Amino acid sequence: MAADNGDTPDRAGEAIWQNGVAREGDTDTQRVISADLPVNATLHLWLKAVNPGTPGSVSLFSANGKFGEVQVANAEENSFRISHVFGGGHIELRYDTAETSVSVAYWFTAADVLETGIAVLHTNPANAAPDLPASYHFRPPFGWMNDPNGFGRFGGRPHLFYQHYSHGRMWNNMHWGHAVSSDYLRWRHLPVFLFPSEEVVARPDKRGGAFSGSAIPLPSGPGIRVFFTEKVSDRMPEQEIQMSAVSADLFTAGEATVILPHRPEGEGLTLDFRDPYVFRGPDGRWKMLLGSQSVEGGVILLYETEDTQAAGGWTYVGKLLIETRHQTTAIECPCLLPLDGEATDPATRWALSYGLMNGKDERTGRRNLTLVDVGWFDGRTFSREFTRELDFGTDNYAFQAFMDGTTPVGIGWLGNWADTGPTIDFPSAMTLPRTLRLEGGQLLTPPIEAAEGLRSHVLDRTRLAAGERVTFSNGAVELLIEFSEAGVPFDLELEHPGVGLGLVQDETGLWLRYESPGADHPRYIVEGARVRRLRIFLDYGSIEVFADDGRFAGTKRITGFDPVRSARLSAPAGPVSQAMVWALRL
Repeated sequence: MAADNGDTPDRAGEAIWQNGVAREGDTDTQRVISADLPVNATLHLWLKAVNPGTPGSVSLFSANGKFGEVQVANAEENSFRISHVFGGGHIELRYDTAETSVSVAYWFTAADVLETGIAVLHTNPANAAPDLPASYHFRPPFGWMNDPNGFGRFGGRPHLFYQHYSHGRMWNNMHWGHAVSSDYLRWRHLPVFLFPSEEVVARPDKRGGAFSGSAIPLPSGPGIRVFFTEKVSDRMPEQEIQMSAVSADLFTAGEATVILPHRPEGEGLTLDFRDPYVFRGPDGRWKMLLGSQSVEGGVILLYETEDTQAAGGWTYVGKLLIETRHQTTAIECPCLLPLDGEATDPATRWALSYGLMNGKDERTGRRNLTLVDVGWFDGRTFSREFTRELDFGTDNYAFQAFMDGTTPVGIGWLGNWADTGPTIDFPSAMTLPRTLRLEGGQLLTPPIEAAEGLRSHVLDRTRLAAGERVTFSNGAVELLIEFSEAGVPFDLELEHPGVGLGLVQDETGLWLRYESPGADHPRYIVEGARVRRLRIFLDYGSIEVFADDGRFAGTKRITGFDPVRSARLSAPAGPVSQAMVWALRL
């Protein structure tokens, strides 16, 4: 059964009466979605039949009468349909909820969609985005989202693709959602970019779809080439194969072709073979990383091609990394990019990040860690200098970064498979984008500089430092706390109605307090840390901590959308040199 259980009159009424118009004389099951469209508009609809054997349909009307109709026969899953409205003007989409369920409807104009985005006309309660006007984290316009994909600057603007299911807030067969920005913070939603195969998309049975991947600019002209894993869970002998598609206009994908139909032979790999990350190596060739698992442990596989378009000719180089810590069941979402110089310079150090699927840190109980190895990459081998955790809170998963000019910029999924999954209704978000840089032999991952532009007005300059409670007007807040020396003990209590929340520094290190009734929680800690400066970003459903300019970062999803209501800092009075609180808004 689909995640959207259909447009019953009551449930559909909430969405339809909000986004459309009711017509006098309609029966209880008749629904109308209306819109005023410019010329040459395109409608994207997802609908399904309510009853097996009885087709579902949506009729399109203008002032001149009926001008089109879309039909579906599938009663298990929503089917995608396109309609073009060349003349524009006022239109109505009419359907009978006794026969037809409509999950999503939006429109756009191809000529300016990159500047204006899509206009969502209709969703259902099961897949509607949360109404959080002050929230500043990226969220999809409807449905489920997980891993960031194809993160990069194309056509002069940052683009973000992501794992997406349109018809509910639970993981299911994967599509690629898409958005574009000018500053990494304010995003315009674009049409759904990649779709599962017809075989997979026919039923909401969680068998696979267009899994994670990456994108590169076309070397020969405008546009991009995307790389992704196609998964079909019952396909043999390969469940996961690598695909590629080209987009000349940056918002529609051409037909995908297979570029790697099977895993490398003789390497003892499990069926895991996914998440292609493509980048230019120091020798000028295109390289591809893939995550997998072998009897030795989690592995990152390296491929390369001499094809300047990266369209084919991919050959297996070998295992770039073997990871034996934390007993991962597969490495996911590998990413590799230069940190402190040109990619062609042998002295340049590179950052290799990767997720440890189902891995567990036995000391703290944290699962699905993401690690970053810093070292040297010569195009075929990686030599590790040191390793650090990307995020001690662990809810910055599937991290993907790219070189924006000379600056590495990355973003992650603000979630963790340890407490989310295919059966959990979870309106997800992406993390704040971060930069990566080396400083004093340490890897720093602070938020992008543009994050300071979120500050709306000052809420407090003195009370937090004095140990008084500071109340917040909503859930979007930044706190900046600075001590006169490193390692000052403190307890920052954050009042939340659903969980015990706070940030603590004591003799054990820096740790995030997260306690919910009736649950055992990992210890989110950087053992032995002695920090001096903290930036803490609160939003509806999340906390992100950046200590000492990102020397340590901790991200945690907070269940639900109740805001943090207030903060109180317990610390020795003298060492608190600064404590500021800002209200944030986009």
